[in-house]
Amino acid sequence: MATGTDRIERYGRRARWLHAAVYLPTLALLATGLWLLGGKEGHPSILSRLTGVADTRLHIWLGWGLTAVVVLGLVAGVRAIPTFLRETIRHDRGDGRWFVRWPIAVFTGRFARHEGTWDPGQRIANLVIVVGLLVLIVTGVGLTTLHGGHAFAVMAKIHKWTALVLTLVLLGHVVIAAGVLPGYKGVWRSMHLGGRLRKDTAERVWPAWIETSIPADAAHASRPSEASSASDVGSAKKAS
Repeated sequence: MATGTDRIERYGRRARWLHAAVYLPTLALLATGLWLLGGKEGHPSILSRLTGVADTRLHIWLGWGLTAVVVLGLVAGVRAIPTFLRETIRHDRGDGRWFVRWPIAVFTGRFARHEGTWDPGQRIANLVIVVGLLVLIVTGVGLTTLHGGHAFAVMAKIHKWTALVLTLVLLGHVVIAAGVLPGYKGVWRSMHLGGRLRKDTAERVWPAWIETSIPADAAHASRPSEASSASDVGSAKKAS
């Protein structure tokens, strides 16, 4: 019989590796970008000292690396794109109730029920992160190929403000995904160390997803034993 401590895989190996391949260079890009934005181009950052590469050049190299990862990820996972988009832009009755209860639920773990793979907050974060990364990649490529002019100035401004907004959203994402808030305790396992998290954690945060992920036979694994017990009782009555 399944218990709350049983483990269930939420994301497959490909998804976990792609997630890591995207967020590692993204964090490094934000670090070097904010360093340069702070006017410290002449003072090497920690990453610059560790790699021996100037922050400006390192930022550009990381940007091209992220671009390659995103392109390869889109090609390799093209079949998953429709599902991702459908689950991200969905809207269900009860989403408003989820948002109302969320500020308290992050501490108590008593989230309102929602449908789909991701909760309403994650869907918004998905949109901001995906669109933000695409904007940063496009404007970043433009900034490396253009040298001055009106188009360069516009792209630089878009690049800057998109990076600032994305930094705030990613900060919130990290705090939630790391399980810092009690309501999200244990969710970090869904993307790390094998991607298997406790069943009761999944039921608390993604109830509809786990209902469709666990086969009906597994969900009702206790029924055979119940039927056997009933049969034993019936046999005992007949014998008496």
